[in-house]
Amino acid sequence: MADWDPAQYLRFANERLQPALDLLARIGAEAPGRVLDLGCGAGNVTAILKTRFPAADVVGIDGSEAMLAKARDSAPGCRFVLGDFGGWDRALAPDVLFSNAALHWTGGHETLFPDLLSRVAPGGWFAVQMPAMHDAPLRRLQNEVAAIGPWAETLRGVGSARGILSAGEYWDILRPHAAALDIWETTYLHVLTGEDAVGEWAAGTSLRPFLDPLPPELRAGYRRAYAASLAPHYPPRADGTTLLPFRRLFILARR
Repeated sequence: MADWDPAQYLRFANERLQPALDLLARIGAEAPGRVLDLGCGAGNVTAILKTRFPAADVVGIDGSEAMLAKARDSAPGCRFVLGDFGGWDRALAPDVLFSNAALHWTGGHETLFPDLLSRVAPGGWFAVQMPAMHDAPLRRLQNEVAAIGPWAETLRGVGSARGILSAGEYWDILRPHAAALDIWETTYLHVLTGEDAVGEWAAGTSLRPFLDPLPPELRAGYRRAYAASLAPHYPPRADGTTLLPFRRLFILARR
């Protein structure tokens, strides 16, 4: 994929931020020495982690240079490192390992999640939030539209963020390694405004892998076809808003 577009992602910053705040409120750490924000993106959550834990060394890790540039401007009191989900330095040994809406972009959770928990300092916290939307029209229709039309050959084999495991499967892989474990799901009802509001939401995240490989004329055509396919599933309400039910899975483990 091309590099992330922080401006498009942050168009719905408040809606994307609320799950991170809800997860942060459940972390019981009092005075952690080091906090890692894995998949920190534009750094808006990293800055909040620094506010919550002002004495901590707060480090954001992300694979996008564009996002990290934005993050360094947004959270000057934090450190930021270019890296992937599994390749960061084990010596960092965070007291809080926090990841908001990032880990669904990679597979191998059966081994990745126990490994990440093992990197947390003894007694520390592993806190994760991920979208659980792989079966929703928002995500499903991206693949269906990609398979038809003049862009089909270019998009052959292209996919978006992977489907995640079930809550029970995460329980089974983490419980043997955790002193305490809590897993829950929440569906947020996002109230969006503007034309093609759900398409604009997707354009900042899960739609990017489909848009990035296309030349401008095919990209515009794909966007129109995707918007038309979304319309019956996310109709405008009487007040002109569009409602987007968005399910998210939360994991909070104590090592």
